[in-house]
Amino acid sequence: MATTGKYTLVWVHPTRGRAGIDVGQIMGSMAGIVVHDAWAPYDTYTPAGHQLCCAYLLRELTAAAELAPEAVWPAQASDALLTLKTAAATARAAGRTEIDPSLLAEQTGLFRQAALVAVKHHQAQPSKTARKLAALARRMRDRIDDYLRFAVDLRSPFDNNAAEQQIRMVKIRQKVSGSLRILDGAQQFALIRSYLATATPHGRNIISALTELAAGRPWLPTAVATT
Repeated sequence: MATTGKYTLVWVHPTRGRAGIDVGQIMGSMAGIVVHDAWAPYDTYTPAGHQLCCAYLLRELTAAAELAPEAVWPAQASDALLTLKTAAATARAAGRTEIDPSLLAEQTGLFRQAALVAVKHHQAQPSKTARKLAALARRMRDRIDDYLRFAVDLRSPFDNNAAEQQIRMVKIRQKVSGSLRILDGAQQFALIRSYLATATPHGRNIISALTELAAGRPWLPTAVATT
């Protein structure tokens, strides 16, 4: 599934990974910033930029603090993320295109320092928990630009919650009715969800949109998203 907020496409494929992503014909031609979690197949595409979901990272940092209650670095990294999130939101609201450079440098330094401390502390420990924490810290260190892109380029959101909201109906459908029995049925459901999820943010009433569609007068958006 992919969404720009106003345009949404849901599709179905029997397998996960790049083969399934390519069916949507979105990522291969993406020209903007892609916001996603750290699932590896997304990194095989080369859009203008990647923004790793910071909401997901905050959950990982909360879990890290629970696994290593004596560690300071999870809270330090979380505080830096939230400080930058607030600064970015304030700048957008004021019509600015960037946040205060000194604040950006300070909080970026705190985030980087937290990752470096965590790598040094946990990578030498033999436990399974320590290996998980070290892997998280290395990802933060190595992909700091992708985590903090939202603070450098204010076009980029902090998280991929827009996509999470659109996929929620699919999850509810699975929970209430179970899995669809045949691929054709799943594809039809995906097409309907794509249509309604695009019509709604354009101010279209769902019932009216479905009625017009059934009558052979489908509503179509007047413009196509380019990023």
